[in-house]
Amino acid sequence: MRGDETTASSVRADRRPVTLTSQTGRYDRVAIALHWAIGAALLAQIAFGLLLDEIAPRGTPARGAAINQHKSFGLVLGVLIVARVAWRLTHRPPPWPAWMSIGQHRATRLGHGALYACMLILPIAGYVGSNFSKYGIRFFGMPLPAWGPDWPAAYALLVGVHVATAFVFIALIAGHLGMALFHALVKRDHLFSRIVP
Repeated sequence: MRGDETTASSVRADRRPVTLTSQTGRYDRVAIALHWAIGAALLAQIAFGLLLDEIAPRGTPARGAAINQHKSFGLVLGVLIVARVAWRLTHRPPPWPAWMSIGQHRATRLGHGALYACMLILPIAGYVGSNFSKYGIRFFGMPLPAWGPDWPAAYALLVGVHVATAFVFIALIAGHLGMALFHALVKRDHLFSRIVP
């Protein structure tokens, strides 16, 4: 009874529009497209960042261009992530299956919240940190005006946050993929089909 009351109160509090997809148990087309496009791009961007020292070793002429490519793609991804978060906040997702327990609901919300937090922190820390560096940002070759001073301590701190968040994000993505495959291949409970294009 308590679970029913919790579900009912959350539905009453959700003022986002009810769409056909939210009633049929699938995410809408925009949410699905953003999920897969941003997911693939984030994996590529993280791999690019982790392999920077191999792609363009420190002190080589290619280093600056490679880092600015990473920054440029990061800015584009940041805009797409903001669009995704905005869509998620303004469009009601499909309800979770009735067989899921309150504990499963909470764990799922916590996992998704952590993924969204990492998606936002990564580009923000990278962008802000770059503005405390004398090198700044060249957006696909076009210099962007820096609004911060050359402050090595702040730059190092934010780069540390950027890198640490990337590793936390990798662990969360691994868990997310693992659970998706578990539901798709082992339980076969149609949860995965909610987000399949």
